[in-house]
Amino acid sequence: MAPISSDNSKTDIDVESEGDTLKNDERTGRSRQITFEGSTSAEGARSIYQPTQINRTRSISRDTIHSTRSSIQGMPELPIEFRTISIQISESQNAPKEAIVQTKEKQPHQDYFESLDFHIISTDSLCREFNVDQRTGLSSSSAATRLQRDGKNIIAHHGENYFKKIFFYIFGGFCSVLWVGVIIFFICWKPLSNPPSAQNLSLAVLILIVIALQASFSAFQDWSTKRVMNSILDLLPAEAMVMRDGKLIHLPATELVAGDIVHIGIGNKVPADMRLLSSSGDVRFDRAILTGESDEVEGAIDCTETNFLETRNIALMGTGVTNGNAIGIVVLTGSRTVMGRIASMTAGVKQKTTLIQREINRFVTIIVILTLFLALLILFTWLGWLRKDHPSYMSVVAMLNNVMGCVVAFIPEGMPVAVALTLMMIAKRMKHTNILPKGLATVETLGCVNVLCSDKTGTLTQNRMFVKSLGMVDWEYNLEDLAPSESGTVDLPGGLKNMLQASILCNDAMFDPTTMDMPVNERAVNGNATDAAVLRLGDSVGLNSPTALAAYERVHQIPFNSKNKWMLTLHRDPKSTKEFILYVKGAPDVLLDRCTSYWSVVHNAVRPLDVGAREKFSNFQAKLSRRAERVIVICQRRYIPHSAPGSNDFSNEMLDHGVQDLTILGIFGIIDPPRPETASTVAACRKAGIRFFMVTGDFGLTAAAIAREIGIYDGQAEPDTIEELRYSLDPSMEVKVPKSRHSLLLEGPNLSALTSEDWETVCGYDEIVFARTTPEQKLRIVTELQARGSVVAVTGDGVNDAPALRAADVGIAVGSGSDVAIEAADLVLLDKFDSIIEAIRLGRLVFQNLQKVIAYLLPAGSWSEIWPVIMNVFFGCPSPLSTFLMIIVCVFTDLFLSLSIIMEKEEFDLLSLPPRRPTKDHLINLRIYGQSYLFVGVMEAFSAHSMFFLYMWRHAGIPFSDLIFAFEGYAEGFHGYTEDELNHFISVGQCVYFVTLVIMQWGNILSVRSKRMSILQADPIRPARRNPWLPLAILISFIIAIFVTEVPGLQTLFSTASVPIEFWCIPLGLAMGVLCMDELRKVLVRMFPKGPVAWASW
Repeated sequence: MAPISSDNSKTDIDVESEGDTLKNDERTGRSRQITFEGSTSAEGARSIYQPTQINRTRSISRDTIHSTRSSIQGMPELPIEFRTISIQISESQNAPKEAIVQTKEKQPHQDYFESLDFHIISTDSLCREFNVDQRTGLSSSSAATRLQRDGKNIIAHHGENYFKKIFFYIFGGFCSVLWVGVIIFFICWKPLSNPPSAQNLSLAVLILIVIALQASFSAFQDWSTKRVMNSILDLLPAEAMVMRDGKLIHLPATELVAGDIVHIGIGNKVPADMRLLSSSGDVRFDRAILTGESDEVEGAIDCTETNFLETRNIALMGTGVTNGNAIGIVVLTGSRTVMGRIASMTAGVKQKTTLIQREINRFVTIIVILTLFLALLILFTWLGWLRKDHPSYMSVVAMLNNVMGCVVAFIPEGMPVAVALTLMMIAKRMKHTNILPKGLATVETLGCVNVLCSDKTGTLTQNRMFVKSLGMVDWEYNLEDLAPSESGTVDLPGGLKNMLQASILCNDAMFDPTTMDMPVNERAVNGNATDAAVLRLGDSVGLNSPTALAAYERVHQIPFNSKNKWMLTLHRDPKSTKEFILYVKGAPDVLLDRCTSYWSVVHNAVRPLDVGAREKFSNFQAKLSRRAERVIVICQRRYIPHSAPGSNDFSNEMLDHGVQDLTILGIFGIIDPPRPETASTVAACRKAGIRFFMVTGDFGLTAAAIAREIGIYDGQAEPDTIEELRYSLDPSMEVKVPKSRHSLLLEGPNLSALTSEDWETVCGYDEIVFARTTPEQKLRIVTELQARGSVVAVTGDGVNDAPALRAADVGIAVGSGSDVAIEAADLVLLDKFDSIIEAIRLGRLVFQNLQKVIAYLLPAGSWSEIWPVIMNVFFGCPSPLSTFLMIIVCVFTDLFLSLSIIMEKEEFDLLSLPPRRPTKDHLINLRIYGQSYLFVGVMEAFSAHSMFFLYMWRHAGIPFSDLIFAFEGYAEGFHGYTEDELNHFISVGQCVYFVTLVIMQWGNILSVRSKRMSILQADPIRPARRNPWLPLAILISFIIAIFVTEVPGLQTLFSTASVPIEFWCIPLGLAMGVLCMDELRKVLVRMFPKGPVAWASW
């Protein structure tokens, strides 16, 4: 039922005509003028004009897609300059030019809100200004005119700093180090080389091309990611309840216009800055998104402050309705709202570093330290030894080339590309499975979640409730006895009829008019599921007659909220002019202590609620709860108010004195069936090492019964309670948590008494149900778990879940949930609840595939490239690999193969492994370094060097022993060769080394696809692990290798040469050798899972 206004002032106004002409003050045709303080001149007065736009009234805006954590980060504090200019509402499309020009100019913020009087003038005058009847709302034609004139209701996005973006594309990340290489190579070209070296110039240009490619990809990836995230946000709900043409309809919030009459209720986001016209008396707003303050603001009908920003009769756009409901008129929209003005001031918000970014930064730090160490070692070796003992061996240019070779070797230039593409690809996969992450940081955090706290109603259950049991304190009815007779009537005892009638009057649900011709159980209902269940029962016995209910006019209501846990309505008594009938419906554990009597079926009269009656009530409640039924009690009281209905004093009176001396009319047992996929989801979480807890406001026995039904409690033994918990904490007990008991049931009232030691024990349980919890207690549960090292995900759909969703490491909202819950969440599930397992799987897959990318890149792109530098500097051997070929391996041949890894499917045991520990399980660890450097890296480096020396021996006749410590001896006349011939041998040898690395990486990539599973079980051909990108990537790397070694122009420019055919064939066997050696490692790991090989394996 609609809320009754606390200020039901009505006004007879003319409904706007088709032309939608403005009705000016005093009907003079003149614009209303506002004169600023101290202004007496004509220039001091300004016409008021309202161009209207509004942000999407969904849970988030694109400017704030990240979810706030436990310490709420709101918009910057509202500046003192936020005071303002009044605005005239002009419906005429031919508004005065000076007014239009003025509104398009950027006004100072202090002039914008200071003179607004929407909150001050009467509701009659306000509706007259907006040319709207608050009973019927705008006409469709008028709304269309305003929408066409003012545009869609969105906040204008501030322009991005493209110069800053481009700067970081070009100079950020690894590019900053590559720029050092560009400078060095240019210096080596001129003036250090005499004559100038074309090869050094070519290398400088090549690195510039690499920088350009990386910058271009970064720009493309940034654009693609933004497009993906925007498309995800477009799928989130964005509707408002609006009165149009006398009908209450759902309307996309983007189509709201100034003057719209909007209905808001608990869980909604306010779609625009609105003046409240009526409210339930207890409406409250969460302004944390604007101010950062978590305290709720109570709504009011009358002006409470002259400042537009502080008065309580204005609901600000983007704030959440945390209690009650209200009706308001839109006064400011879009960029002219408080949210819009703040958004224009906060052009950029510094993002927190994500887990993956921290891991990448850690890896980069290690690489940079190693690079600097080796580069300085080369420099000091040259200064202290080579320059003195072998002055003609290595020039300054050659030394700098070796330093740059060291830099190129250690920096995996392809890794940033792979990381970015991996996150974007996973986000796309989530979108395709109806999982909507608001930011890429959410994707990676999912892989670390080890505790999942879930709300019950609407999340674990279907939120499609129906009444299963019905009774009173001393009687239980059989619902089958309430079936209509052949004549279609139902004979109800007086007490039962009064109970069911009360449950319909104290009810905010109503049938959708478009489904009234359908059977009762198939009709759509607007309202919460509990009210819908009671409404259906009452309608089925013929008590939902509008004519009969009209006699009991509702004059006040206090809607249900998760703190009070009851709903109150006050109705006129058709038999009395002074007395009112007050109905209260809610949780028995809250209302029982406020009841003094009950309707007795046995005595057919009201009886005192004595000890015996209370025991009967408790036994009946426990009986229903053990059957997993949600128990609701309906109470009544006759009341004579002391304050006038509709006043603020009256609202306070109802809150303070209404819910006492109640008479129990009856008890409902309501079933909310679990979702079909819930049990399998709980089992999958347990298998994945994730503890699954239920956090609900329901009665403890009801919650425990549901928990046992869906598998949160996997045994039949009764769970521990607060009594057993206290016993287990006895200092004389050696074991705090009994080994035979790992299930716990805690109720909200007990949580406040728990000490830090108690929480240590609580957090050690594997199966926990927290019942009868308030939003504050849900928040505390999350923070206590986090304080003890847990990575917590919270799922929920109601406004009471929002604080916990914000505080969680990953807040997960159900798509059918409230706007406030969706706003607070990091992830939205649009489909079945079991899609959360898919989200966790993809979150783990991100980390797993990134580890595989790095394990693939390091052996050739780092380890096998640094050894040629070491051989050249410290062993006096001609360099087996040129800097140019190092760059080709890092940026081209390895890049495409590494990108194919991000398309890999998960390994068979991905969801059987324990969650990653963010503080211990790093992206790069010693095991990966061991796998990449000491295992595969050693094989590749040794094989590539062997191929180099084999070529020099077979084709040049120069043995290995003569090349080692050759230093300046490798010159004209060495083994009878000219300098050109020696240079040619080195060029071919370097290409042999390069080709060997390229081909051996094919074996490496086949091995890193699986950490433990054999290639025979995870081959890239069969559907289970098929990766069509892998063969394509191998082909591309092969083509690049041929292009680099065989194109004459490149041969001349970069000193490359054609590779003999046998050195294309031999590495194929070596690649198979890498694969076979890794297969042997996997066999040992599987045979001896606790052996030394398994311990050292990645």
